[in-house]
Amino acid sequence: MKVKDKKWIRFRIYVVAAFFLLGFATILARAYQLQVLESDHLKAIARAGYIGKTKLPPKRGTIYDREGHELALSVEVGSIYAHPKRIKEKARTARVLSRVLGERREKILRLLKSERSFCWIKRRISPDVAKEVIVLDLAGVGVITETRRYYPGREIAGHLIGFAGIDNQGLEGLEKKYDRHLRGPQYNLIHMRDALGRPFAISRPIPSGHGMRDLILTIDKDIQYKAQQALKSAVKKTKAKGGHCLVVDPMTGEILAMATVPEFNPNIFSEYRPDQWRNRTITDCFEPGSTIKAFLLAARLEESVVSPGTKFDCEQGRFRIGSNVVHDTHKHDVLSVSDIVVRSSNIGAIKIGQRLGYKRFTDYLKKLGFGSKTGIDLLGERKGFIRPVQDARAIDQATIFFGQGMTTTSLQLAMAMAAIANGGKLMRPYVVKSIVDRSTGKVEERHPKVVRRVFSQKTAKETAGILEGVTGQEGTAPRAAIRGFRVAGKTGTSQKVDPKTKRYSRTKYVAAFVGFVPLEQPRLVILVVIDEPKGIAYGGVVAAPVFKQVGSWALNHLRVNPNKGPSSVAHALPPISDKSVALLRGKGVVRSTEAERDPKRRAASHEVDRIAQELREGSLPDFRGLGMREVLKRGRALGLKVHLEGTGLAVKQEPGAGTPLQEVAAVRISFRPPG
Repeated sequence: MKVKDKKWIRFRIYVVAAFFLLGFATILARAYQLQVLESDHLKAIARAGYIGKTKLPPKRGTIYDREGHELALSVEVGSIYAHPKRIKEKARTARVLSRVLGERREKILRLLKSERSFCWIKRRISPDVAKEVIVLDLAGVGVITETRRYYPGREIAGHLIGFAGIDNQGLEGLEKKYDRHLRGPQYNLIHMRDALGRPFAISRPIPSGHGMRDLILTIDKDIQYKAQQALKSAVKKTKAKGGHCLVVDPMTGEILAMATVPEFNPNIFSEYRPDQWRNRTITDCFEPGSTIKAFLLAARLEESVVSPGTKFDCEQGRFRIGSNVVHDTHKHDVLSVSDIVVRSSNIGAIKIGQRLGYKRFTDYLKKLGFGSKTGIDLLGERKGFIRPVQDARAIDQATIFFGQGMTTTSLQLAMAMAAIANGGKLMRPYVVKSIVDRSTGKVEERHPKVVRRVFSQKTAKETAGILEGVTGQEGTAPRAAIRGFRVAGKTGTSQKVDPKTKRYSRTKYVAAFVGFVPLEQPRLVILVVIDEPKGIAYGGVVAAPVFKQVGSWALNHLRVNPNKGPSSVAHALPPISDKSVALLRGKGVVRSTEAERDPKRRAASHEVDRIAQELREGSLPDFRGLGMREVLKRGRALGLKVHLEGTGLAVKQEPGAGTPLQEVAAVRISFRPPG
């Protein structure tokens, strides 16, 4: 081969190699451009293949009462969504969905005609309706599983628990206060097309930093229900504007019940006015009236200025202070300190208070928590008001001794009385007992906390002994007495200020009773407030009976035994009749032994005492609002045959509540799912 030909071949090789190298370089440059320079842009183009991404509401933890009953939980429901741009027959789709969902066709059609790529048609529907939509297999319409908040007790503790919104965000009460703890991981609903262009949806969790948590409350669901029923009945009977009832463990500060009337159902909270959502036990302030005399008495005894036997002239019910005249409801001549408190003399309270002094008394009130927040783990608590010394006129410095010219919340008043009940210590109230992390099982416990010591044990005990007289026949609240137990407390009836005239109204009052039981080892502090009762407005008449109903029921529920002394049931009540004993034997509760046929031995028997008390005081209990298991347990404990109908919570019973137990052999209970 000639040299010239070889050179030509070599030249062609070089040219081809150059073309290959140039092509390879072009590929590398393009790859660099696609993988590095235009990476973000191309990712965005790829993401354009997604139809959309929607955040789904997070699941929420469960709220339990102290016994493990569910007060708030999340249930799975279906939600209907649509991709308007993928629906060709919009009118037909709207018509079909309208028929199944019970919504207006025009409303659905307007959503389907929107320019959005995604829209909700209807959320939180029942599983049966969701299945109907799935069966229809409508183009561009899908069903996703969500959770909604459900409150099985309906009105029970509604004001305390609050409620969550459509996106499962806490809006009121504990749901809002502990929203960060209750809220679980957030989820995204991602709408995608597969390789054939068919749409599908997946949901993915967004890391939240912690697992879902449950709340365990100090509330006792059964005591809460009884408090609400008794309070509601009293408000209705007195035609009052509303009322509050608090049940507190004085030794720990745990809230066992927190009832407010008017009630509301958090399952359908939007059907109520916003002012009906308010937890009035911590948000509403009122003048405490004569209930403040209990703390005036304790302050005087602590300062050793007077003794219970010290006497004061009560001026026959009329006492002038400057240009103002203070009156007593009943005219009194000379009364001892004990009688002034028991009979609730305003004039006597002023004279006791004048020896103590306005400043020293208000200092004690502040130590008891008046004029400041209690620190309870709830939102919206108010401080109340105590007038500073420099702003108090002579009349202001007199009226505070019988509870006018200052304001308090129901919770402050209950915790102050708890300080007398427990031996002089002011406790911090709380409603959340523990927080449990589902993912780790870690438990965050809440413990009782003493804020400060206010009175000595001696003062507290002496004050409690005098307050016991308030529930005696000579006191202002004999209707608060509970058979078999020693009860201490104080009534209060205060005038409300008319917002128009800025003066005390002669027709609008707040009636209150706050007390504790048993006197020797207090288990319960119960406060009852009735707002604007019509007719008789005295706390001893309208509020004290609620204390008795709630207290007697709660003591039985907590298995607190009555006294075995002179005031016990066995002695204070008529002897058990032979017919009653025969009835108990027939139910298998009392065995026919020689010892039990002896009246003295029978009176000493705890079991007979307990059932004898039920036979005398009443009555078939109110089973409404309880679950099947609880109804069976309580019915059988009374020796009754229990017939159950339906499912859910008890809504009706035959015979009705209050029927003498001697006349009842069987009870029929109807149940209905809550909602």
